[in-house]
Formats: sequence, structure tokens, C-alpha cells
Amino acid sequence: MKQLILGNEAVARGLYEAGCSFVSSYPGTPSTEITEAVAKYPEVYAEWAPNEKVALESAFGASLSGKRSFCGMKHVGLNVAADPLFTIAYTGVNAGLIIGVADDAGMHSSQNEQDSRHYAMAAKVPMLEPADSAEALAFTKLAYDLSEQFDTPVLLKMCTRVSHSQSVVETGDRVEVEKDYVKDIPKYVMMPGNAKRRHPVVEARTAALVEYAETTPINRIEEGKENTFGFVTSSTSYQYIKEVMGDRYPVMKLGLIWPLPVQKLRDFAASVETLVIVEELDGFIEAHCRNLGIDCIGKDKFSNIGELSQNLVADALGVSHETGAKLEENIPPRPPVMCAGCPHRGLFYVLQKNKLTVLGDIGCYTLGAVAPLNAVDSVICMGASVSGLHGFTKAGEGKYDNKTVAVIGDSTFMHSGITGLVNIAYNESNATVIIVDNSITGMTGHQQNPTTGINLKGDPCTKIDLETLCRSVGIRRVTVVDPYDLAECERVIKEEVAVNEPSVIISRRPCALLKSVKHNPPLSVDTGKCVGCKMCMRIGCPAISIVDGKAKVDATLCVGCGVCEQLCKFGALQGKKEG
Repeated sequence: MKQLILGNEAVARGLYEAGCSFVSSYPGTPSTEITEAVAKYPEVYAEWAPNEKVALESAFGASLSGKRSFCGMKHVGLNVAADPLFTIAYTGVNAGLIIGVADDAGMHSSQNEQDSRHYAMAAKVPMLEPADSAEALAFTKLAYDLSEQFDTPVLLKMCTRVSHSQSVVETGDRVEVEKDYVKDIPKYVMMPGNAKRRHPVVEARTAALVEYAETTPINRIEEGKENTFGFVTSSTSYQYIKEVMGDRYPVMKLGLIWPLPVQKLRDFAASVETLVIVEELDGFIEAHCRNLGIDCIGKDKFSNIGELSQNLVADALGVSHETGAKLEENIPPRPPVMCAGCPHRGLFYVLQKNKLTVLGDIGCYTLGAVAPLNAVDSVICMGASVSGLHGFTKAGEGKYDNKTVAVIGDSTFMHSGITGLVNIAYNESNATVIIVDNSITGMTGHQQNPTTGINLKGDPCTKIDLETLCRSVGIRRVTVVDPYDLAECERVIKEEVAVNEPSVIISRRPCALLKSVKHNPPLSVDTGKCVGCKMCMRIGCPAISIVDGKAKVDATLCVGCGVCEQLCKFGALQGKKEG
């Protein structure tokens, strides 16, 4: 049956059809929908793991037991999973194991623009790279065959445009795959003596995969009408070349992006006058070609920063091509802001008001760094706020004590904040960690996490109690506050940063966008009392604006949280509480 589906949904369908039985992932844009979609198939066990390392280790355990498995993540998540990845490359697998990684060229929802292809080369494992939904489904099924044929985990590389675009796929039936587990200490126990014997196996496997790369139909050559130029490309860059050039010039379209073929590339380069490599981000294919002594055009024409597009490709090649409509009007910029009623807003206002240094983390609360709050001083990676706070205060030797806090979300804390808090307790730094608990994983689209008491399937499950967890690792001072109550927030924060011992503040209020949250009626403005002081604008709520010198509340956005009401000294903002 033919269907029009997202690339991520196509991967999920491929997992289902290939007989995958176990999926463990951590949500991360643009990969999240793979796991959400596959969870809808009752034949597949699917879960959210606390982080990507746990997800890959769990998927490996499922593979070891004899069931085909998958774990999914975004590109920065692969950093977290790198430790098991490099060793599983040595052990190999039992049943097939796929590691899905989605790159985010253009950084639509990411803190860096790393190119995951380098992980395939470094870990010495094959990587497949589909260019549309049909290939996403087909390559997922192929990845399991390659995993079992070559005894290796396989990386399946998606990107934002392929993950979140739709194309037609042909769906099929599911096959069931199960292998017996056989104890094999030399293969699976990676103590140094065994690991030394596995390394030659990995090198031999890579050589065999290079031979496979020479003949596999997923590395195909599409003939052109003339051979003045020849293009080597992959993924979404292939789509841009075909749209701009059509069938005028020959194209080598790579589906197995590592290991790359050798002779096939040399022969193709010899068949054209000028070889052009078109790829997003780093010159990965280009470097391989140059190492083979092949002269080519690549990053001297195409930037290694940001996404490519049809127009950018056309401009780089000097071809007339224009797609899309352009608006004549100058549209004012609309930077991202926290939603109206966001529970993080009041907390960041208090932190900024008290001029505290704030080490932030990855989540929608990262927006506390933007105007008008400007409350966050650094954001690095998941969990870095807590660990960074420890180093900041320890190295400061008292200079920054009582002036600095870390802010981290509930899901991010479970992901990689716990170990940082253990470090604070163990090494006794004078640090205050604020966990902003909005009862969901908000940034990636409201996924459950270990603190919500609901699993991926929507069923009740064990709920991790943050207060008990923090106390259990040695934090004696743990306080819960409501971020809608500015006065109480300020009192608790002042009290906790003043003490000379580690402490945790849990700022607890559910995300305003959760369907289960009941809101108060929207606030109104008494224009007779409003003096136009703009104090209410200091929290950056999108529901508040200034019209004709007076505050105005957009009733379609306001959720009646009352934070702005607490800032108005003249009683101009008025809310009616219900319940």
C-alpha cells in the first residue's frame, strides 16, 4: 500500500516491517517522531530512556538476547552514546542493531552543527543515509540485513529536511526475527586481551564493507546528457542537485555514506571532465576523494555552515534557478519566547532581579537568556549547568559563592544532571541547583520522562521523586516553590544561595500547554490605573503589549497566571481566580 508519510514515520515503519522488537530512545529534534511513531505498533516494545547512553546500552542488550533493536537520538545525543558505540563496534551484535541519528544542519533546534558522519568513520561502523521517506523505510530494513551480515551496529543518518518532509512510500508486511543467545566471552567481554583480538575483526569487516560499497545498488550512478560535470552527493543534497540540474549531468548518489567506495568513485571521476561534491556541513566525501588523489570541487563552492537549498546550490554553480515566492514587505523579526503562562518566566525574573549568575541548560527554559529577561549566562550541553556550577564556585574560591545558581529542567536533570549533583554533594561545593520541574519534556514536544509517572505508551509507571532523589545523593536542603509566586520564589532563592552548603530548589508548576492544566480567566487592564510604566513588560510575556501608552492583555493568549499582576504597583492588571 502506498502512503504519504514523514521521513521519521517511514523509519518507524521500516523498523516494524523488519521485525524490530525493542526500541529505546531519548527525545531530540529532529529524531523524536521515529520513536513516537513506532510506539504505536503493539508488536514493538518502545520506551523513553533517561539518556542516549542508556538507550544504546539497552538496545545492545536486546540485540544480545536475540531480538532486533533500535535506539534513536539527535546528533548531539550521539556524543552521549559514544562510549558504548565505540565498544559495540568491537563486539558486534547478535540480532540486528540500528542506531538512528538525526543531524540538524542549520541548527533549527540545536546548540551546535556537528556532522555525525565522522562518528561512523571513527567508530568504524557502516552508516546509511536516506534522501527521502521511501529510502528511509527501505534503508531501515536494509540496515538490519547489513547489521547481521557484517556483525556490526549500523548507523542510520537522518537530517531535519528528510526527517520532517513527506514523500510516498510503499509499505509491506512484518517479518519476525529472533536469534538464540549463545554465551561467547571472547566476543562480548571487552577486557583488553579480548579487545585486542577483536580489533583485527573490525578492520577486516571495514574492508569487506568497502567491497560492498563498490557494488551495492544504494550507491548508484544516474546517467546524464553530457559529461562536462559529474556530481557526487547524498541525502537532501541529492534532491537539490536533481531539482536544479535535472538529468543534464551524471550523478553518483551515495546511500552508504560510510565506508565509501574507492574504485567506483575513481571510475566515475574519470568519466567526467569536472567532479563536483555537493554535501551539507563538512567536506566528508570531498576529503575521501582527495585522499584517493581525485581532483574535485567541493567546499570551495559550497559552505560548511548551515543548510543547503535549491537556490544556494544553483547560485554556487552559476545556474539560473529560483524557487518560492518572496514577500516585498519587511517582516519584523519574531525571536522565540517562552509561552504565555510559562512557569519558568517568574523564576527567571527573580533571578535577573537579584543579579545572580545563572548557568543554564538545554530545554525551553534556555529562552531565559533572551531579552527582556537576559537571565542566563551560559548554556553548553545536557547537564552542564550542574557540573559547571560546581567548577565555577570551586575555582572562584568564595568569590562567586552566594551569587550563582544552576537552572536545569526535570527531564534534563534525569538525563545527565544527577551525576553533577552527586559531584556537588561529594566534593561539597557551595552551590544551589534549581530544577525547573514543568512535569513534561517540553522542548521536544511533550514527551514523558522518569519524573512524570507515565511511560511512552501512556501507561502509569514508577514516578521518580525528585525531592527524595536529591536527598538520597547527599543534599540536605531541598525546597519546593511555585514559580507563579514571585515573593515566595525570591525569599527561597535568597535563603538558599546565602547558606554555605549545597542546596536544591525545585521550581514546580506544570507546563502551561499541557492539556491537563486548567487555566484561570485572562487578566484585564484598568486603563484608568495604568500609568504606562511598562513594568509588566519586563517579564517578556507575549500576551502583554503596550498600545497608546497603556498595557494591553491579549485574552486569546493570557492564561491568568498572575505573574504580571504581582509586578504592577498600581493595581492596573486585574485577574479573577477560579477554583
